[in-house]
Amino acid sequence: MKIKFLALLLVGSILSATAQQTVVDIAVGSKDHTTLVAAVKAADLAGVLQTAGPFTVFAPTNDAFAKLPKGTVESLLKPENKATLAKILSYHVIAGNLDAAAVVEAITSGKGSVTVKTVSGGSLTASLKDGKVVLTDENGGTSMVVATDLKANNGVIHVIDTVVLPK
Repeated sequence: MKIKFLALLLVGSILSATAQQTVVDIAVGSKDHTTLVAAVKAADLAGVLQTAGPFTVFAPTNDAFAKLPKGTVESLLKPENKATLAKILSYHVIAGNLDAAAVVEAITSGKGSVTVKTVSGGSLTASLKDGKVVLTDENGGTSMVVATDLKANNGVIHVIDTVVLPK
């Protein structure tokens, strides 16, 4: 009986700890988002993304950053490019907590697409292609959502396969 109680207590602690994670904590814990985490730290956005939010974050993977022209990431991480990096990263964030169902519903209600304002002030257009959400940036670039609904206590993360860029 004592072992069952301890096991139940341990599981409850793990679930409670997961529910207390911010969007930053979730990204830090992902081996597929080390470039994103380095960029968020270089742009001094970690503190902002650990506030109450809520935030919807479209998080590019390491492979997404690798698709950028050679040297782009290294250049953006330099202190003199902090403002540009912050603009690009905040272009991946929407104020509010939009889970996958809400995104799909908005696309459906919008008769095939919905345009959302990003924290940077730009806009992203979401649409469906073969049942998957596709983001189109202001330059016509596209990114596919490859994982959804990584829930944090201050929002939700959706993983994308390409970095989207503001004008």
